[in-house]
This record gives sequence, structure tokens and C-alpha cells, in this order.
Amino acid sequence: MIARPDRGFTLDEFENRTTRAQAEMKALGMDALLLTTEPNVRYFTGFLTQFWESPTRPWFCVIPADGKPIAVIPEIGAAGMRTTWVEDIRTWPAPRPEDDGISLLAQTIKECMKGGKIGIQMGHESHLRMPAGNFQSLCDQIRPHEIADATMMMRALRNVKSEQEVAKIHYACDITSTCFENLPNLLKAGESERDNCKRMRIDLLERGADHSPYLISASGQGGYDNIIMGPTDRILERGDILIIDTGTVYDGYFCDFDRNYGFGEVADESKRAYETVFKSTDAGFAVARPGATYSDIWKAMWDVLEAGGALGNDVGRMGHGLGIQLTEGPSVTPDDHTVLKPGMVVTLEPGMEFSPGKQMVHEENILITEDAPIWLTRRAPAEIPIVEID
Repeated sequence: MIARPDRGFTLDEFENRTTRAQAEMKALGMDALLLTTEPNVRYFTGFLTQFWESPTRPWFCVIPADGKPIAVIPEIGAAGMRTTWVEDIRTWPAPRPEDDGISLLAQTIKECMKGGKIGIQMGHESHLRMPAGNFQSLCDQIRPHEIADATMMMRALRNVKSEQEVAKIHYACDITSTCFENLPNLLKAGESERDNCKRMRIDLLERGADHSPYLISASGQGGYDNIIMGPTDRILERGDILIIDTGTVYDGYFCDFDRNYGFGEVADESKRAYETVFKSTDAGFAVARPGATYSDIWKAMWDVLEAGGALGNDVGRMGHGLGIQLTEGPSVTPDDHTVLKPGMVVTLEPGMEFSPGKQMVHEENILITEDAPIWLTRRAPAEIPIVEID
């Protein structure tokens, strides 16, 4: 096990994130950046709370052209926000459907405006997390100020992780790697996917994970037909292959990888498929250098899968960015030409249909460095682990 990193971030971490954003805003002619989602608000403020699970209240943060972020939040969150580095905290008594912070937010934005634009994420993998009617009201109140799409700017800022961010991701990967290595001792044939995954979830918590909001499984004779639906009540038996994929969290940062297990015995074609996706991951790792692109990783992995007899891949991509969210852009696809930079954390997730209705998927997490990448997950066994059945 690696050493557990400190919780939270140092002050200079938030100062650096904010000044980087403000430099990009200046280049794009933005006077203010509006943040409305949990990952983005947390990224700039450090405000970490489970209360975002409630859809009742919207939360806002405004990054001005100069100075610290401004929080525009429900009164219930003021005490928590005061524990962060944010000093300007403006509140309203939410929930108040007739004006749920919109007039206060509009006034805050107008105070920041100097003739430029207001940035807000409007593109792929973004959402408002506020009622559409409220957003329309906000636009009306801040008119004639122009709204600009800040999606690519925000993606570029968050793609490159700091050492403190990487340490948290690495620790989540390390906890989960240990759990996966121990899992054959916990898995039991004759019990359901659900019961087996429950034991894994408990083990993760006992090893130091904060929680595992994403823990899925699928199983079937010789393979499985999906990677997003379980765990189910299906009973595991001899000849089955079980995949478990988890996004486990430490201090707000995710790992995201999977492992495959055979029960009792594994068919030869399934062993070959496992070997193929394992080698495909190696191929992706080999090209993951600064200056290469996400599409280069895809091609390297797909060439191995195709040579190994892949009938196709219906997942749509073979990896993605990772960090404060389970999945972040960019995507490992043939058409995503985002250039790899040191500090990016990437999932390598080759998968293939090797027989009609049967898939094999493998996933690891890596860090892009100035030279060769680093495995953040401990590498899966080269041969599929077998759960012994009495």
C-alpha cells in the first residue's frame, strides 16, 4: 500500500487553479466564469459535501477576472463554504422557487462585467444543474452581456492534474487494486452477483475508501453481454466469467478500472480473449507519451483487438479522462485527437465482442508523464484468475 495522502488541498493549489482559469478567461475575452455543477464548484473552492445529492437547491460559483471565487449559494451551505478559502459568500433562503438565487446571481455577475463575456460550459459532457426556466431568467436579467461556451477551456484546465490530485487518484487506485487482488478469497459460486459485490464494497470501505458510487458487474458462461447493468441476482456457477468494474473514491477523486474472474474453469476462447485485451492494454500504454493523441491510443489498442479476432466493440470508446469525476473527457476514440500532456490521467479500456453475445473488457488507469507513463493501478494478472469451486 502507498502512503495515504492528506485530505483537502493546500491554499496554493486553489490559487493556481484560479489564476490559470483567469489567464484563459482573459485570452477568451471573458469577464466572469459561471460554475453550476458539483465538480467545477469543488475544483475551485474545495467545497466538498454530499448535499449535492438533493435536487432541491441550485449552487453557483462565479470566477471573476481577478481575485478569489465568489460563492452564490443557499444559506444552508454558508457554514461549510466558510471553511474553504472563499471569502465572498452570498446566500439566499433556499428553496425559494419564485427566485431561487437567480436575482442574486445576476447581480453578482453584473458586478464582474467590464464589457467582456460570461463563460459557462455548454458543450459535450456538461449540464446546467438548474431549472431551464431559471437559466432563461438569468439570461434575461444579465442581457445584453454575451454568454460564451467555456467547455473546452474548463476541460483543458482540469485535464492536467496537479501532484496533489494525482496522489488522491493513485491512493484510490491502490486501495482498489488491493481489494481486487484479495477478491478471489471473497467470491463464492452458488451466490448472486449482488451478494459477491456487496462483500467487495465492504472490503473497499474497510481498506480506506470513502465510498464506491459506481460498482457494477456482469457475468455469463464464458463471457458477458454488457458492462453497465449489474450487479443482479444471477447466481454464479462453474464456467462463468464475472467482471466487476468500480469507480471508488478517496477525498473526492476517483479510480475507474475492472477485473475479470473465472469460476472453476474457463473456456479456451475466453482465455484467448482475455489475453487479447491484456495485450491491447499494453499496446495503449506503449504509445501513451506526450505529443501522442487519444486517437493514437485507440488505434494501437484496436489493432491488437482486431488481430485477436474481435467481432466489434459496442462501448463507443476505449478509455477516457479520470479525476474529480468518474469519467472525464477526452475519450479514447478514433476521432479524438486531443494531444496527451504530462499530468493527464487516462483510463485504458480495450474491449471486444469475441463471440456472438460475449464480451471481454479490461481497464487500467495510467498517468502521463514527461517520459513513459506510470501505472496508477497495479497491473491485472496476465492470465484470468480462477475462483476455485469445491
